[in-house]
Amino acid sequence: MKSFASLYAELDTTNSTRAKLEAMKRYFATVDAADAAWALYFLAGNRPRQVVPTKQLRALILEAASIPDWLFEECYQAVGDLAETIAHLLPDPGVGSGLPLTKWVEERLLPMRGMEEAMLRETLLRYWSELNDPQRFAWNKLITGAFRVGVSKTLVIRAIAEVAGLDAKVVAERLAGDWQPDAEHFKALIAAEHRAGSITQPYPFFLAHPLQDVPETLGDVGGWQIEWKWDGIRAQLIKRQAQAFIWSRGEELITDRFPEIVQAAQTLSDGSVLDGEILAWDVDKPFPFARLQRRIGRKTLTAKVLSEAPAVLLAYDLLEYEDADIRQFSLTERRNLLEELVERTGHPALRISPMLDEGDWRSYSLLREQSRDRGVEGFMLKRGNSTYGVGRPRGDWWKWKIDPYRVDAVLIYAQRGHGRRASLYTDYTFALWRGDQLVPFAKAYSGLTDEEIREVDAFIRTHTLEKFGPVRSVTPQLVFEIGFEAIQRSTRHKSGIAVRFPRILRRRPDKRIEEADSLETLNAMASSGA
Repeated sequence: MKSFASLYAELDTTNSTRAKLEAMKRYFATVDAADAAWALYFLAGNRPRQVVPTKQLRALILEAASIPDWLFEECYQAVGDLAETIAHLLPDPGVGSGLPLTKWVEERLLPMRGMEEAMLRETLLRYWSELNDPQRFAWNKLITGAFRVGVSKTLVIRAIAEVAGLDAKVVAERLAGDWQPDAEHFKALIAAEHRAGSITQPYPFFLAHPLQDVPETLGDVGGWQIEWKWDGIRAQLIKRQAQAFIWSRGEELITDRFPEIVQAAQTLSDGSVLDGEILAWDVDKPFPFARLQRRIGRKTLTAKVLSEAPAVLLAYDLLEYEDADIRQFSLTERRNLLEELVERTGHPALRISPMLDEGDWRSYSLLREQSRDRGVEGFMLKRGNSTYGVGRPRGDWWKWKIDPYRVDAVLIYAQRGHGRRASLYTDYTFALWRGDQLVPFAKAYSGLTDEEIREVDAFIRTHTLEKFGPVRSVTPQLVFEIGFEAIQRSTRHKSGIAVRFPRILRRRPDKRIEEADSLETLNAMASSGA
């Protein structure tokens, strides 16, 4: 635990990518394979479910620190992080534990889930008494299920690759799929020679960069394969040894959620891996993503659910063909093989994403304006001679999305952020007009510069009307342009509308609150088929 807590502290206190990389390299070069496996598991974004309910954890801290609930709440709001708050409030830190991370996770963390309350109390107090302050912080991150630190999975993979003397693409590929945090898997991960993976193993996904410039900067349109950008679940469909598997881009095995696609996969030849988008499909076009979300959220797939949101895989790439990895083939070659493969299946749940041919960039720009009417997000632009890469290399794949919906809204509530933003009000609730009343419709916390955040924070502190626990209501005075990707009617929201991916586009100091938009504007957007 000592080495892991030190690594966490190093990563948490620097914004330097180089410093984070070097810290991880030092760690992975010195710890044993079992500890390295669990550290990789956590650093790559995996988290075990919270082992101690928050309510129970808070009650225990109030007792251990001998403080009232209101004081704990004030401390939590000042710090902005539950694990760090607990670490600060716990009395009498220990000298530090020399037990390895593996024992803390496998013999202490995981067995606490479901533990009887009295035993849990005794166990947690004993563990805390062994740990020094940095170790308590890292441990609390694990028991709260909120372990996050500012490193990307790509950077973690790079650190391991450099320590092992391997290509980062090789490490990424070995990590794809159902990788287990144990010594055996970690040794296999960094081995010079690597045994064949499981038949379920997917390939790392190739990702696109957003196109920020005009498409003419990409050169001749003839060198590009252009498709619609579908709004669904990115997935790989695997057919090996007469079995089918579906992996999401988040490396979650979701086979059992889409039986009709599994059925379609039985018509594929063995040794096939397709990349594509899972969509809820309505005859000849996709349903809105919300229809697919309804299905994902159900524990049981009833006949009614399956009929309301019939799923298809719209395939747009072929990564494995007749048991051969063909990612180094050009996109054009892979596409030709994909079309032959899908055409042979003839199953309605397995379709091919059509290529578009408008002739020039200007025509594509005009067609792009129809995206929302077609239920898509814009275009995918893929260089015809590109191979299938790993991660997000720049230059070969671009997503040319349509502009977001926009409304001008009024700031009415604010709450402090978390982590480094715990001392600033950065989480905002925005409202639109319904008659002469402002009705909340969306929350957003991204889109402002650090300087703008400080300015808004100062306004909130001097224009607070009321406090509701951690939330402040503020004088309606600031107007912001809010962007979002999609909109639908909702009985769960006071506004009657739910928007997808809301974020702040810019402040509007030129507008008075009377000039902000109304809910009628949102309803009109929803009625137009958004």
